[in-house]
Amino acid sequence: MPSSLQDSHPPDDGRRRFEAVYTAHRARILGYALRRTADPQDAADVLAETFLTAWRRLDDVPPGDQARLWLYGVARRVLANHHRGERRRSALAADLAGQLRIDLAAHRVPRPEGEPAAIAAAFGELSEGDRELLSLVGWEGLDHGEIAAVLGCSRNAVRIRLHRARRRFARGLDRHGAHDPRTHAMSAAVINGERA
Repeated sequence: MPSSLQDSHPPDDGRRRFEAVYTAHRARILGYALRRTADPQDAADVLAETFLTAWRRLDDVPPGDQARLWLYGVARRVLANHHRGERRRSALAADLAGQLRIDLAAHRVPRPEGEPAAIAAAFGELSEGDRELLSLVGWEGLDHGEIAAVLGCSRNAVRIRLHRARRRFARGLDRHGAHDPRTHAMSAAVINGERA
């Protein structure tokens, strides 16, 4: 407790006074906050910050029903700060989303045709887990040990899963008519695991 509070009130008197103010006005201040926030957790935060201010400035809290009005004033300022923070967070999120869209557009690969389309179709039909494994080998150039570290499993589990994923990918290539030797050469690093 700040020394100014200790000087003007014995510690027990200050605590009793704060508890009386809290008990008398908590429900109304919470209702005030709930009606002005979209999330009950935000309202609880406003309530907590309002009464923290009351505790710190206990000598400024007027007596009787005037305390309620004083607390409304504090809650109003806390809410204003909360809403400013929300606007900043929303603006930041919008900026990040816009930048992400720009970054993704810069990395977008045109839709392939012919044999590359068959590769894309076969790859797209794989499960998410198979695509991730094959991508870690073919695109990221990781070996079995590195993939095991990324996925949090053993090297042996990676070896088995990767073998199965490669077989499913090869069957998908055959289903989509990717019989051109150049197509198989393009995907050989992934299917045969040359880098793993």
